[in-house]
Amino acid sequence: GQSLMAMDSPVKHEFSFTPALSLFVTCDSAEQLKAAYGQLLDGGKAHMPVDNYGFSELFAWVDDRYGVSWQLNVE
Repeated sequence: GQSLMAMDSPVKHEFSFTPALSLFVTCDSAEQLKAAYGQLLDGGKAHMPVDNYGFSELFAWVDDRYGVSWQLNVE
């Protein structure tokens, strides 16, 4: 039920994506989080692998192959 808008620019810039902006996704189950994490990690980079970090029993933070940052959580 959320809208998200993104754009590309033909102008060359000196900057790229950074983890300063992340898409936060609440998953319905551990299986859903692990599947999403695996797909996003393919060609990407893990900031925080799937684990219990105290603030969440199951959380992960990953950049996808395009450099977009994703935080995944199971409530």
